Amino acid sequence: MATTQHYVWAAGHFVLLVCSLRFFFAKALFRAVSAWWYKTSFTGALVSYAIVCHKSLGTPQPNAAWVQRAFLDENVQYFLMAFFWWSSRPVTLALAPYAIFSLFHALTFTRTTLLPQFLPPGPPPQPGAAPTPHPLARKLQVWVKANYDNAMRAVAFAELVILIRVTLGALTFRNSLLTPIVYAHFLRQRWYQSKFTREAVSTVHSRILAFVNAPGKPPVLGQVYGQISNLASRYAGSMPAAPNGAAGAGARRQ
Repeated sequence: MATTQHYVWAAGHFVLLVCSLRFFFAKALFRAVSAWWYKTSFTGALVSYAIVCHKSLGTPQPNAAWVQRAFLDENVQYFLMAFFWWSSRPVTLALAPYAIFSLFHALTFTRTTLLPQFLPPGPPPQPGAAPTPHPLARKLQVWVKANYDNAMRAVAFAELVILIRVTLGALTFRNSLLTPIVYAHFLRQRWYQSKFTREAVSTVHSRILAFVNAPGKPPVLGQVYGQISNLASRYAGSMPAAPNGAAGAGARRQ
């Protein structure tokens, strides 16, 4: 049976999903939209991620081991990033990764918790077996399983686009100069923890290399990109190993 905490967690994801879609559609149609929708989206994210962080890490402890484990937990990273977006000037694209996560969380919660209350499962296929899921619940389960990896790839590419957006935004004074620095550090951690981020970076890197080294392109393009790539590699450096018990990629999918 779902607990009150589970319902609050799900409510945060539903709020995030609904408010972010409202904000996206208004921006896509070039209509004025209150920043309230943006902030409320990230408020939902903060509520949901706070619950997951507490579940995976427990009560905060005043010691270095707990702090290190917390900062290596990707739920904490997304929580801190959500707080940064919540407290900064709106960047529409920043909602995309969170909205995608929330879509899958909302569908899973609907399938496992809400639907059984209104659409009871069928009889078990044989005595002693589990009840047969309702056809709608089964369809949701199949869709989520079939599309999950592609959605995570979309998140990884969206996060790279966000880095480009906030870097250009810093140069044109559309967002703080601190924003690309904070987000670059966030992506540095994603690189070490997410295979989807590594795949996205590798794909983009390969395509840029093919473009700058194509016949007819000025050699300076390849030289400049090579220097940028080397700087990025040096910045990435190495991450400390997570202590035993640190949450991995599965925690965000709870």
